[in-house]
Amino acid sequence: MALYEYVTQEQLAGFDKYKYSAVDTNPLSVYVMHPFWNFVVKFLPTWLAPNLITFTGFMFLVLNFLMLAFFDFDFYASAAGHEHVPSWVWVAAGIFNFLAYTLDGVDGKQARRTNSSTPLGELFDHGLDSWACIFFVATVYSIFGRGESGVSVLTLYYILWVVLFSFILSHWEKYNTGILFLPWGYDISQVTISMVYLVTAVVGVETWYQPVFLHFLYRDLFTFMIIACSFTVTLPMSLYNVMKGYRSNSLKHSSLYEAFLPFLSPFLLFILSTIWVVFSPSNILEQQPRIFYLMVGTAFANVTCKLIVCQMSITRCQALSWLLLPMSLVVVLAVTGTVANESLLLFAWTAAVVLAHIHYGVSVFLQRLNEECVQKPDMERTHSEGTKSCTRHHKRHTTLPGVTLSSIHTSHLGQDCQVTWMS
Repeated sequence: MALYEYVTQEQLAGFDKYKYSAVDTNPLSVYVMHPFWNFVVKFLPTWLAPNLITFTGFMFLVLNFLMLAFFDFDFYASAAGHEHVPSWVWVAAGIFNFLAYTLDGVDGKQARRTNSSTPLGELFDHGLDSWACIFFVATVYSIFGRGESGVSVLTLYYILWVVLFSFILSHWEKYNTGILFLPWGYDISQVTISMVYLVTAVVGVETWYQPVFLHFLYRDLFTFMIIACSFTVTLPMSLYNVMKGYRSNSLKHSSLYEAFLPFLSPFLLFILSTIWVVFSPSNILEQQPRIFYLMVGTAFANVTCKLIVCQMSITRCQALSWLLLPMSLVVVLAVTGTVANESLLLFAWTAAVVLAHIHYGVSVFLQRLNEECVQKPDMERTHSEGTKSCTRHHKRHTTLPGVTLSSIHTSHLGQDCQVTWMS
């Protein structure tokens, strides 16, 4: 039984009709990573649940976040004159990041290999991916830090939003087209960052102080690559795919308002969090950047998960996320100075957001799982009846001269049966 029924009956019914459709054209993914994942999945035992693989990969990213939070909580460790993160931490971060990326690639293959693919598995996978954005970005930030040769916490805040925006674009595409176009930047960034972690362990963070070309520092290259990839590749491709669907009259939501509705809650979240950053009496982003990023990333994940539910069930996206209402009150309390200890307010609100998101995720997972468990006995019973019907049909025709039975096929629900004959 779910803790709370966040998913409507209409959405549950939509899940039953859902079929996964994705397009992956990235050469790195198609020619390198997929063959590698096909090789790796062969070593996994068939009893290993795909959802457990998904969750394990996600926890590697959380472990990286917590590990760097211990050694570099305020993002000053990579700055000159500060005690740097130990080399073994960067080695561990590189290994954990690549393991997370690998497990994210093999979970679906394990599901197909064991014939256990379900809409719940995809929902679980993409839901955790939306939350993983913040853990990935905050961990990478520790490489450069916020020192003189690093990136300011305000710049990183906007970079985080660029990453979050890039992520939701893919699911906005699918909400409108029914097809998930996998972004090129994901595979390239995961492989690159895994290597950068390992290189940092060998050469030290001091290497990133040096300019790449003239006065162009590595931090500038880091910022440029993320922004350029988002606005010159991800955004144009998303708009192209949606426009292509519009011209072919194949969009799931025809009106302009309905098509762009999924952006409303993320946009309001951006506005609220930016107001807090800009008008904070104690400059909260400078005081508690890691916690603020965590709060924003988790709230974004909660909003995105609701979009994922809608696009998988082909239902209308809700205009506003309920999480924005209490957040509006928190921002007002913060910027007006009503609460004297702004850091304490941030910690309390972040804890509330994290708990609310976990509650939402667990509730939705259990609600859908309960629905699948209810359906399974009926499906198996109907399947058995269909097989018996086909067998009886076969027995009535085996006396035909020169005809033998090749195979008996029943549909997933056992409603259709087809007998293939060969003479």
